[in-house]
Amino acid sequence: MSSPAINRGPRKAERRRMLLIAGSAVLLAGLAYWGYWTLFSRYHERTDDAYVQGNIVQITPQVTGIVLSVNADDTDFVKAGQPLVTLDRADADVALEQAQAVLAQTVREVRTLYVSNATWAANIAQREAEVDRAGTELARAQDDLARRMTLADSGAVSGEEMNHAQSAVTNARGALAGAEAALASARQSLATNQALTEGTPVERHPSVERAAAKVREAYLAYARTTLPSPVSGYVAKRTVQVGQRVAAGAPLMSIIPLDQLWVDANFKEVQLRRMRIGQPVRLMADAYGSAVEYHGIVAGLGVGTGAAFALLPAQNATGNWIKIVQRLPVRIALDPKELVAHPLRVGLSMEIDVDVASDAGTTLATAPRTAAPYTTTAFAHDAEEADALVRKTIAANLGVSRESSGAAPVRRAPGAVPTPGARTHAAVPVKVPPVPPL
Repeated sequence: MSSPAINRGPRKAERRRMLLIAGSAVLLAGLAYWGYWTLFSRYHERTDDAYVQGNIVQITPQVTGIVLSVNADDTDFVKAGQPLVTLDRADADVALEQAQAVLAQTVREVRTLYVSNATWAANIAQREAEVDRAGTELARAQDDLARRMTLADSGAVSGEEMNHAQSAVTNARGALAGAEAALASARQSLATNQALTEGTPVERHPSVERAAAKVREAYLAYARTTLPSPVSGYVAKRTVQVGQRVAAGAPLMSIIPLDQLWVDANFKEVQLRRMRIGQPVRLMADAYGSAVEYHGIVAGLGVGTGAAFALLPAQNATGNWIKIVQRLPVRIALDPKELVAHPLRVGLSMEIDVDVASDAGTTLATAPRTAAPYTTTAFAHDAEEADALVRKTIAANLGVSRESSGAAPVRRAPGAVPTPGARTHAAVPVKVPPVPPL
């Protein structure tokens, strides 16, 4: 039978070997983690507090009206310029016709001013002839009076003849004064009329331009009864209904362009020490999982934490202050090609891995943008069409033919719905007939 001292030796050796193995494993694990942290982990900042963001373009009317048609619904894809909502345009059409009639009348009245210059010039010529005639009559009367005065002492001329001669001189002086006053009045009237017309053609006359501005205003109100899509994207949050009376500025629906997305990643303040603009980023969307990897760059770091812009910001000067690690939003620009291959939606969760190995960039933008990042041309044609309608109305009332005016028809036919994707308008002829030039 073996003694306890003899059996205790192998157990100690076994325990020592197990401890050595465990210590070696811990040491190797520590060395592996140290190597991983030294070579890789310390150059990466990660967070899962990140969400997809994008432009949410609200469709709001600029005029009040009754909704006649809704041409798009939630999840539909629409192109920039495509009509989304059509309002009743009856009132706008009446106002536009009234403005056109006022412009036509104003053009004719201004044309009359220009024609009056020639009339007053002819009147001045007539008054000048009358002054010359009255001057001749006065000279003749004065000569006749002078002859009679030389014969008065000899008794060859009676007193009655002298009185007639003196009366003739007086009447001739009065006629000359009246003719000169009429001439001065005619010249003043011509000067007054020229002050209203000189230095500007009919179409640039202030009265015509004021009436033309009213036509442009009425046409813009008319054109705004059709609400186009400012951008290409997908419809979301449609609330408008047919027959609803909508006020200017009321939100009707939203358009989200899915090619204009980015990610806002909320990093802890201790993770921002080496983060710079332009650093590469790897992203993973929860919607696709680890099978799909996105790539982007740090586009910018926010200038305030979420708590600073909260509805009720923290009051850290109070006595019950508790330090909370703050988070700063970091905007990450995505690769457009990857968005086409695997579309994202606004609000989706993302996991972010920023490579901070290179700290050559800056933490703040150093120069303003040289161009607007977001623009639309969906409303550009309205002003052009208003100008074309003004030119056509003026030309029709100046006596210029419609073909020579160079203005294409721009009015939309009542009830017509523009072709999707384009701002087309059916032609409606100007109702004021052309007149020959005066």
